[in-house]
Amino acid sequence: MTETDLLQTPLDALHRQLGAKMVGFAGYAMPVSYPLGVLKEHEHTRQAASVFDVSHMGQLMIRGDDVIGAIEKLVPGDIAGLASHGTRYTLLTNDQGGIRDDLMVSRLGDALYVVVNAACKAQDLAYLRASIGNQVEIEELTDRALLALQGPQAAEVLTRFSPAVQHMNFMSVAEIHFHGTACLVTRSGYTGEDGYEISIPADEAEDFAQLLLGEPEVTFAGLGARDSLRLEAGLCLHGNDIDETTTPVEASLTWVIGKSRRARGGFPGAPIILDQITNKPARKRVGILPEGRAPARAGTEITDMDGTPIGVVTSGGFGPTVGGPVAMGYVKTAFFSPDTPVQLMVRGKALPAKVARLPFTPHRYYAG
Repeated sequence: MTETDLLQTPLDALHRQLGAKMVGFAGYAMPVSYPLGVLKEHEHTRQAASVFDVSHMGQLMIRGDDVIGAIEKLVPGDIAGLASHGTRYTLLTNDQGGIRDDLMVSRLGDALYVVVNAACKAQDLAYLRASIGNQVEIEELTDRALLALQGPQAAEVLTRFSPAVQHMNFMSVAEIHFHGTACLVTRSGYTGEDGYEISIPADEAEDFAQLLLGEPEVTFAGLGARDSLRLEAGLCLHGNDIDETTTPVEASLTWVIGKSRRARGGFPGAPIILDQITNKPARKRVGILPEGRAPARAGTEITDMDGTPIGVVTSGGFGPTVGGPVAMGYVKTAFFSPDTPVQLMVRGKALPAKVARLPFTPHRYYAG
């Protein structure tokens, strides 16, 4: 796909004006970094606040008389137990228990606001319409941008534009007006830091982004920093760490399966997933800490200390906050325990590493 074939977000001109390095990602031209550089963008997010353009993500509004019952046929999350104006991370599963996509579901009265991954949104939308489209109305919000303001000073910054955001609970949603523009704001994000995701009309997005950039604590950050931040936070990237061949239990995401859903099932792949909860899967996702400075990239083979293959790295790179290389991957369940010594086959050489607890960097979500 050439650059002229790539879709543009509503902030494309601003990214280029700010000197962003643009790359193709999920069919869009996206900023991977700005002149500040990935390392400093990562550090700035941990220390202050950064704006990420995530407008390539899919935004949906699902409405209907039994919208909860309809969506619970497709996900293992307890959406019925989600309070009004609550937000929940959940998964679309397939009949084999694999993960079609991971998504955020927010309850707005009788409607659900759903955010899905950019690379999956076309097939997610088709799947939702084919599966439950006769029960509910599914609207793709194509006229909206999505900005993520992330970092320990995100709340202080956004409160200047609307005091109502200050005391929003983590994983909640509210309709907030900024200078008269109605926005959907969730207190969430994918960096491990406190922050917000702001759904705003596309034609208002650049002006609002400029307002945020006008605050002394705020800079723009790109896909490079977003990836290193989520890796340090132990958060999965669909297509790398989770996909249609990995189950929630294998992915160490059992916590997304609500207690009521474990009791009654009723979602795709439930027999396989519930059996794995009881009897354990053959492999599990773990953190990996390589010794030394060499990073282990996705696809790196993991072996035991005798050289027998036991798994594979799915995400890896340098962790700026950790101060060294970090990785995630799947290993046989017998090697799941933290501090278990393993080896990483990097360029044909066995390098020492150990299994580590996730996250590598503690989450700092708002606790109220």
